[in-house]
Amino acid sequence: MVNNKTCPGCGVMLPNKNLEFSDQYNASGECIQLYHELSANFIMSPDVTFRTQHAVDAYGAQHSGNRVKNIRTAFSLIGLYLAVEREYTGRQVQHAHMELAKRNIKWSSFILPIRPYALSVADVLNIVEVKRNEMLMEWSKNVWDTWENYHEWTRNICKSYLKHF
Repeated sequence: MVNNKTCPGCGVMLPNKNLEFSDQYNASGECIQLYHELSANFIMSPDVTFRTQHAVDAYGAQHSGNRVKNIRTAFSLIGLYLAVEREYTGRQVQHAHMELAKRNIKWSSFILPIRPYALSVADVLNIVEVKRNEMLMEWSKNVWDTWENYHEWTRNICKSYLKHF
């Protein structure tokens, strides 16, 4: 019988490797290992659009809560909004994050979505490489849609602080 572990952030069940839970994300060690594998995969493929940023934001929002800093959740939601609704590249999102980092904003805490996520990092990693970018954007959209209670908040933050973006 296979011993599985459920990730507290995304809910994906993975074979238990007895890895420690993440201290930066609300994630099992097994899930964070997949995230690092996906990140390495993207980084090793030359890409001027920096699609890795979309993975950072989808994973960050999906694995919020517990000890995750409010700024990580805020930046993840902002990144997802810019990517999904405004069709920004990862590089453009990264520049928006750098612009926001220059400001002294006190980020409030977030109430996690109740609705479960339909996709996870495992879905992106397990798809054939030629379809990985498409699945990355589906994952990003799913995470963004799941955070629907913060859509207006995110749009207002971007309107207030990212006027030239």
